[in-house]
Amino acid sequence: MDTLTHPGGSLTAEQKDLYETEGYLVLPGLLSQEELQPIKDSLSGKVEGIARQLAEQGLITDLHEDAPFEHRLAKLFEGLSEVEFNKVGRSWRERRPGFYDLMSNAKILDAVESLIGPELFANPVYNVRPKVPNVAAGAVPWHQDKSYWPDANSNPVITVWIAIVDADEENGCLHICPRTHRKRVLTYHKEDHTGTNYTEIDDELVEAAIGEYGEDIVPVKAGSAILFNDRCLHMSTLNKSRDRVRWSVDLRYQPTDQDPMVNHGAGFLARSVLHPERVATKEDWLAERPEHVTVAT
Repeated sequence: MDTLTHPGGSLTAEQKDLYETEGYLVLPGLLSQEELQPIKDSLSGKVEGIARQLAEQGLITDLHEDAPFEHRLAKLFEGLSEVEFNKVGRSWRERRPGFYDLMSNAKILDAVESLIGPELFANPVYNVRPKVPNVAAGAVPWHQDKSYWPDANSNPVITVWIAIVDADEENGCLHICPRTHRKRVLTYHKEDHTGTNYTEIDDELVEAAIGEYGEDIVPVKAGSAILFNDRCLHMSTLNKSRDRVRWSVDLRYQPTDQDPMVNHGAGFLARSVLHPERVATKEDWLAERPEHVTVAT
């Protein structure tokens, strides 16, 4: 498919050309605070559960119920060890209503449609990442997303990385090595310094890529999106702020005629011109159905 001539979607010809050339595209302020609110509400519910769990375990005495969204999780783990934080997970992939609201947002789908057409499948690999201050697991090493599904017959898979709060150099924004999306999957290993088993590209290959293409540091405001190919090298650094959580979510989309990666979970049909009646509703997604079905009552 010639992505540059596809008539649908919301991106301009210049934006599509930039994506094709650099391997990534920044869409500042794509989503409003109102559009972010459902995912923030879902995450606030998750954080509330964590707070009560920590209290039941006798690890905290203050639930910090009045703390703002951007600060509460940091306050809950202030003074606790990295081990305690890692128990709640380096990333969250749950079926909460706000997650579906975000993944099916028309602005996101319009942007992705510009690049791969209107038959869109939401990949089952989506992650919400709470990067709390000075926890090693918050630093994600240089990698290609493709390394997490090396045998999947899916190309392209487009990552849509969304800042739920402002992401800057202090709290650990993305770093991208541009123009690496046309490279093969580089050799990698499981890193061993954060306790997360992230995949990490071998050092000499990272150095060579940065030496050839450079390194872009990409701070963005809340609601902004960064689209990139799953072969594009990227990473993020430690959150060095005092008390801010760098909340982000990475969503993934691919054409519907490709490997749905069922071994990673259940994705869903997010948009279709050919079969609009099959597009999964929130109820379908919560029930882990990849397409809409009429349930007998």
